[in-house]
Amino acid sequence: MLKFGTDGVRGVANRDLTNEVVTALGRATARVLGGDRCVVGRDTRRSGRALEASLVAGLVAEGMAVRVLGVAPTPAVAWVAAAEGIPGAVVSASHNSFEDNGVKLFAAGGLKLSRAVEIAVEAEFHRLLHGDPAAAAGAVVVPGSVVPGAGDVAQWAASVAASIDGRNLAGLRLVVDCANGSASGISPAVLRSLGAQVEVLHADPDGTNINAGCGSTYPRELQRVVVERGADAGIAFDGDADRVLAVDATGRVIDGDQIIAVCAVDRRARACLPQDTVVVTVMTNLGFRLGMADHGVVVREVPVGDRNVLETMASGGYVLGGEQSGHVIFSDLATTGDGLLTAVQLLDVVARAGRPLAELADDAMTRLPQVLRNVSVSLAGVDVTAALADEIARVEADLGEHSRVLIRASGTEPVVRVMVEAPTAAQAERAADHLAALVADLPSP
Repeated sequence: MLKFGTDGVRGVANRDLTNEVVTALGRATARVLGGDRCVVGRDTRRSGRALEASLVAGLVAEGMAVRVLGVAPTPAVAWVAAAEGIPGAVVSASHNSFEDNGVKLFAAGGLKLSRAVEIAVEAEFHRLLHGDPAAAAGAVVVPGSVVPGAGDVAQWAASVAASIDGRNLAGLRLVVDCANGSASGISPAVLRSLGAQVEVLHADPDGTNINAGCGSTYPRELQRVVVERGADAGIAFDGDADRVLAVDATGRVIDGDQIIAVCAVDRRARACLPQDTVVVTVMTNLGFRLGMADHGVVVREVPVGDRNVLETMASGGYVLGGEQSGHVIFSDLATTGDGLLTAVQLLDVVARAGRPLAELADDAMTRLPQVLRNVSVSLAGVDVTAALADEIARVEADLGEHSRVLIRASGTEPVVRVMVEAPTAAQAERAADHLAALVADLPSP
């Protein structure tokens, strides 16, 4: 059964996402989102070209003129959608392995869909696919058209380069891991155009090697090469380039929390952080909150999911937010997470400060040991936090002031996530193992 997760529809290509399924999704998308134009892109998976054709076929069948970008980062599609005021779609499974694929949708203007709109698309999709003759017939007599998006990705890239207002990255030596994904061609070129020296890893996609032991999910080789080359920093994208992690000169990973922290401190100093506020999720490290308090930055916390971050940013007029995974949003510059934009913004701070990334990250926050345990158990309908409230309170009291426990059911898998932060890694490990065992023993509903 097709359902939207935290980032679109995702499944195994040719099993969960067949050509028939994706065509129906395209038709449903056109009917619900409306308008007569749409922009579509894809990542480098082997299944991408066929599924892109199926998605476009569905959109065209409903009368849309579809601008096809081919291989393009997700943020490039969102940028075109924003620039043109039209909906967008990306055939991608982000950081998953090549066997999977998915479809991410943007409303007109490059905005993430509300949950209500997702539900409407799901309902129309099921009407189309499962035998409602009236739905299948449709009302469009004249089909739409397909228009090549020549030059659109280059225009997005130019806008990213222009985001640092004429400054450059001259003198920075970088290693960039493109995850054999959609950042492979364009991202190193943008960084070089800004004056950086760039060595590139994993930028030869063959349809099956996307995210394979590389990119933001597997940064070990990047860490090694940064140290071996004496580079100033490393940059690791995921498969569709809407997320990024960094590596400092010592080989240490700088995650999304630390990237946001560095940029928040810099923006506050330059009076470019409205209300001195950032928006992050409950999974953000406690050290981030402590560091931001020290720097006079207010932290707004929301449930996991970039939609929650974006909605809070929009309602409060905030411009910086994101997730530990490296999905960072600069809403004064883009409508969604953009890995290349985030990298350029971070590196601009490094270049202007004339200080190593490691120093900037350490000054912004001190990351507390954080341990995550995934307990494979189906407890749908059970308030796990309430069931273990007394024990959670006892554990937090034992760990002390600079500690935190978070237990939540996954929204996408039959698992309960147990997260513990503590002054030492050993304390966090012991507490997480103890609480995970209690979760595993809870009775199923």
